[in-house]
Amino acid sequence: MTSARETRNELVGLGRRLREAIPGVYAGYAQLHHAAMWDGGALPAPVKELIALAIAVTRECDGCILAHARAAALRGATAQEVAETMGVAILMNGGPGTVYGPRAYAAFEEFAAHRGGPGAPGGPGGPDDPAVSRPGS
Repeated sequence: MTSARETRNELVGLGRRLREAIPGVYAGYAQLHHAAMWDGGALPAPVKELIALAIAVTRECDGCILAHARAAALRGATAQEVAETMGVAILMNGGPGTVYGPRAYAAFEEFAAHRGGPGAPGGPGGPDDPAVSRPGS
């Protein structure tokens, strides 16, 4: 089975090719992403990432799960917070939540284990980089 990081890297590469063909769409999406996920409103950034992760599970979107599991790890969400978020996702989604929730939790664990490496907050590939939520989320 492919790791979360390998799958994310593959999807980012594919997204990059499409972004080159429609840069305005991606620029607009990046602006929307920044406006929704910035860490200065009433909700802290890790909470926003947990909400996005639960929605990703609901939408059954592997790319979205990978992007938001990674961003949650980079922004300091804990494994217990992710687990409880997945509990809510399972409650709201039933059976599909029991499939995609564990995928999200495993992806978070993998990214959290590598939190201190490349892609740290503020750097390329970090949570402020619009590519964090690409593609598919």
